[in-house]
Amino acid sequence: MASHNNSLGYMVIEGGEGQLRGIALVTDARGVPADFRYTDLIRPKKLERILYGNSFDTYVKEELILESLLESMETDPQLWICSDKDILTPLRNASRTKTVLLGESTHAPLDAEGSIENTTEPRVFLIQTEANGAPLRAEFAEGARTDEVQQTASLLTENAKTMTLLEPFSRIQRLISALATGSD
Repeated sequence: MASHNNSLGYMVIEGGEGQLRGIALVTDARGVPADFRYTDLIRPKKLERILYGNSFDTYVKEELILESLLESMETDPQLWICSDKDILTPLRNASRTKTVLLGESTHAPLDAEGSIENTTEPRVFLIQTEANGAPLRAEFAEGARTDEVQQTASLLTENAKTMTLLEPFSRIQRLISALATGSD
């Protein structure tokens, strides 16, 4: 698998009403796609839901979707970014690379670009990736080391100079809509 400097991977598993689909997008430091994969919509049968019980969604997300997407990727990002807490630790374990759950915050700007501030939540930090605006909320997987937090903040801050960090999630949402309607 090829690895690119400053590349970011975005992983989304989404669905509703018992149907799930996964999308993985890797971008270069400018936000230009370097690799893209998706799964077909998984529609479980009633008997499968009964057989797996409460563990069904976890099984589908972790073993069918996440592992399938990671195995099919030709580009290995420096960091995986997700927007779903349920896949944060499984993504880290399966990819064996740094992962972060990244989102917006309403916090006042921190002192300087690259600043990191602890929050009251375990493994959650605020990272000031740009000179102006609110810091991003970054939650790390269980087992993340202190140096991973600093490395992630540095990588995000560097990439924020050439791309909008959360924008690929809106592209992924549009891709999900296009896949659902069958449009190219």
